Amino acid sequence: MTYDEVNQAYGNDTLRQRVRVAIIITANNIRAEDPQTANHAQRLSWAVRAFANPEGEINKILWCVLAQNIAATLAAVTGASDAAIQSAVDTAVPTLLQ
Repeated sequence: MTYDEVNQAYGNDTLRQRVRVAIIITANNIRAEDPQTANHAQRLSWAVRAFANPEGEINKILWCVLAQNIAATLAAVTGASDAAIQSAVDTAVPTLLQ
């Protein structure tokens, strides 16, 4: 993707809605994970923020997802499968832990 296409994808409402769903699924999976999981407290803190404000998390995670897929075409990114979007969101979350 070109940088213009990245910006176009960032503003794509359908992609944003799909990423929102993936965020909630990731947050729910973290909520249910074993407390002994590495970085569980940080992961759980992120999950609580995600449930409280998924829109705020979309704004962060979508940039990570787009950066991960910079070599893809705009059509490939906006037409990605649910599984591909979920995987990209799952990969992005550790970057955002505080």
